[in-house]
Amino acid sequence: MSEANPLPYAGIRVVEFTHMVMGPTCGLLLADLGAEVIKVEPIEGDNTRRLLGSGSGFFPTFNRNKKSIALDLKKPEGVEAALRLIATADIVSENFKPGTMKKLGLDYDTLAKLNPRLIYVSHKGFLPGPYDHRTALDEVVQMMGGLAYMTGRSGDPLRAGTSVNDIMGGMFGAIGAMAALRQRELTGKGCEVQAALFENNVFLVAQHMMQFAATGKAADPMPSRISAWAVYDVFTVKDGEQIFLAAVSDKQWAIFCKAFGLEDMLADPRLKTNNDRVRAREWMMPILRSHLADRSAAELAAVFEQNELPFAPITKPEELFDDPHLNATGGLAPVRMNDGHMAKVPLAPFTLGGQRPGIRLQPPHIGEHSNELLKEVGYGDAEIAALRAGGVTAGD
Repeated sequence: MSEANPLPYAGIRVVEFTHMVMGPTCGLLLADLGAEVIKVEPIEGDNTRRLLGSGSGFFPTFNRNKKSIALDLKKPEGVEAALRLIATADIVSENFKPGTMKKLGLDYDTLAKLNPRLIYVSHKGFLPGPYDHRTALDEVVQMMGGLAYMTGRSGDPLRAGTSVNDIMGGMFGAIGAMAALRQRELTGKGCEVQAALFENNVFLVAQHMMQFAATGKAADPMPSRISAWAVYDVFTVKDGEQIFLAAVSDKQWAIFCKAFGLEDMLADPRLKTNNDRVRAREWMMPILRSHLADRSAAELAAVFEQNELPFAPITKPEELFDDPHLNATGGLAPVRMNDGHMAKVPLAPFTLGGQRPGIRLQPPHIGEHSNELLKEVGYGDAEIAALRAGGVTAGD
């Protein structure tokens, strides 16, 4: 974006007290859209920086386009510096356990008295109610919210293969912040926005709840469900390769049969409509699997693509770095990892005026912008030096 065509939230300042995934996702989206997002970290840095295993990529994934200030909020001087920073902000975002921000005097009720125009985004496990005292994780709410039941095989609940509620919860926090900014334009007042993992999960499984409401029949877990479409499956083919193939309409069924020499099945009156084929899956699918088994996944993909039928290779996450579409369209951008080496990270999955919002700032070092931000809110060099000596702030 350019000065003549700025990003939509340029000029909006966000101060975030966040860690892990949910809160940082909210700030990431606002930052990608042009907001100045200031990450307040402990002196030793956000613990997310040091995670191993499945968490080792969290920090560079969710903290680009942000500035970092390191403050010890256990010390009054640290809270005072945070308050000075908040006084310059349009939005405060946090995802600490209930009560933490209130103990620090950084809760919405306290801050709103100082600045009625402030928008305060609170990311929690549950919206206020009987469960709000519980400690929640993505996996916890997937289990209690029906998603793990729907994902796994019968009797074997399984969490989804990514942090769906953390990421979407942060997205809804950002959407709430955007709505609150518009509301502030109309009323002159800010408000508190609340987003929660459990309610996000329930929103995700609403389609299964409403299937029961519509039919009176409970939804089966996805691996054992009765699909709405007759051909909508993973096929194991030549050399043990796998590929997902689908034909989800009567027109696609006809194209599929003609493409693979299955005219007899196309003419079979028992397979005339999609619903007929759904009912015939028990005997129909073994025939289709046998007919396609000797072809390679690449050959099948070529035929499906030529005939504009839905198909997909079974791809591992690490293989996406070399995906030709992502690389050709600028969907991946260079990002600095925790150890300093450069990798590629997926950008936000939308365009503005034909462009993906890009990386303006690499994920910050701990306290990379501490001095700059403290000076901006009125601290002199001697005061900053004293804060550093007292362990109240830190940074490069």
